[in-house]
Amino acid sequence: MSQLRIAVLNAAHRDENTTRNFRRELDASLAEFDATDGTVPDDFEYDGAVVTGSRASVYWDDDWMRPVKEWVGEAIDRGVPFLGVCWGHQLLADVLGGTVADMGVYEVGYSEIEHTGESRLFDGIDDTFLAFTSHSDEVAELPPGAAPLAENDYSNHGFRKNRVFGVQFHPEYDTKTARELVHRKELSDERRESVLDEITEENYQRSCEAKLVFENFLEFVRETKRVDAAADASVSAGCSD
Repeated sequence: MSQLRIAVLNAAHRDENTTRNFRRELDASLAEFDATDGTVPDDFEYDGAVVTGSRASVYWDDDWMRPVKEWVGEAIDRGVPFLGVCWGHQLLADVLGGTVADMGVYEVGYSEIEHTGESRLFDGIDDTFLAFTSHSDEVAELPPGAAPLAENDYSNHGFRKNRVFGVQFHPEYDTKTARELVHRKELSDERRESVLDEITEENYQRSCEAKLVFENFLEFVRETKRVDAAADASVSAGCSD
């Protein structure tokens, strides 16, 4: 089978780490779009789409978010499978009718997360797993009809609605990305050093289990593509003379 075509809506304000991380983790033909310029694909001819993290909040009234939300909404209506990470997780929830809000606290560093719902997105991942996190917003209310998939004491960390998946944690992060993020955040010296002390090769290796969400998502996209192709073939056969 030919490589999957995946649209990547990069909302990370030109952070080169984001491009590198998603290119490493997604074994597919990627078309990347700078969402912070309001740039979205011209069409919907993709097998799936991924929305990255961002420094922004979904509920801000930034001009660039409007075309992004419009394209995502139409793509979902057309049946394009989606995976959202951190801000992308929140954006997908918002587009689907959920609520995103400020938590009043900042979760950052390697966190224990519990996989709470049965989902192929978490195939091969332990019920409790380690992942890097960085967020002060949360999906406070899931979209109508969405199933929760993961959580910890801070917030929801995963949901699914039909062909749409979101994860609040950062499975794509490497130690370089994590350290650079912590250095640019406004943290007390004590907290900064505490989080930096967590960013070890040992914790990174433990967190690599969470990267399976990318492989699992792409496998879901392949299966969806096969199902859609079979359905199209059945319709065509039924219309033949």
